[in-house]
Amino acid sequence: MSAAQLLKDNLSLFEPDKGVVLDLACGRGQNGLLLKAQNIELVFADLQQQHLSTLHKDFNIDNSALWQADFESESSLDAQKLAQMQLQGILVFRYLHRPLFDSIKQAIKPGGIVIYETFTIENRQFGRPNRADFLLELGELKTVFKEWDILFYFEGIKENPDRAIAQIICQKPD
Repeated sequence: MSAAQLLKDNLSLFEPDKGVVLDLACGRGQNGLLLKAQNIELVFADLQQQHLSTLHKDFNIDNSALWQADFESESSLDAQKLAQMQLQGILVFRYLHRPLFDSIKQAIKPGGIVIYETFTIENRQFGRPNRADFLLELGELKTVFKEWDILFYFEGIKENPDRAIAQIICQKPD
């Protein structure tokens, strides 16, 4: 699986020596690996240790850049740790846990970037995911970041494969 087109089209928003970017719920890490190839400092976070182990083994990612995080457990401190970071950016693709929105916004330093893409409620017509917990309401992502500078926004249907998504690129005000 290759990196998301939205990220490919906006690589210039991230710069070496401007700080760390977090690939949140990174899965196999394809998005973070694209930035890593541009000499951007990355942290890969995922619940699945197997994903992180593969990044370490197959891509020589240092263990200090791998974070096994459970952002959804009520007893987890990972969301609090996230909120205390000062990041150049956060990438979130195909993941939604609404209680994390505030931590994501707090973790970005002024001038930093969030690129977020996930499924909307309209995705039910295409199959999974189809549970409300995993689907954005229409306009929800734009509302979450309404105080930020929105550099790009899309909400609708994409093809190949067919899916209903919302995409946002936004910058935290200085």
